[in-house]
Amino acid sequence: MKAFYGIILLMITMFYTGCAAIETIFKVGMWWGIILVVGVIALIFFIITKLFGRK
Repeated sequence: MKAFYGIILLMITMFYTGCAAIETIFKVGMWWGIILVVGVIALIFFIITKLFGRK
């Protein structure tokens, strides 16, 4: 039974490390997505103000 607990503990630590890496990748991806969305909205706003702004 002790060997079983050791194997389970080893598997949990291995999978936790992989999950932490994937979590970090998704966090970075989320921030890039936010930055890109804000950039696109700013670009659209800039284009609209140039087209319909005062001349």
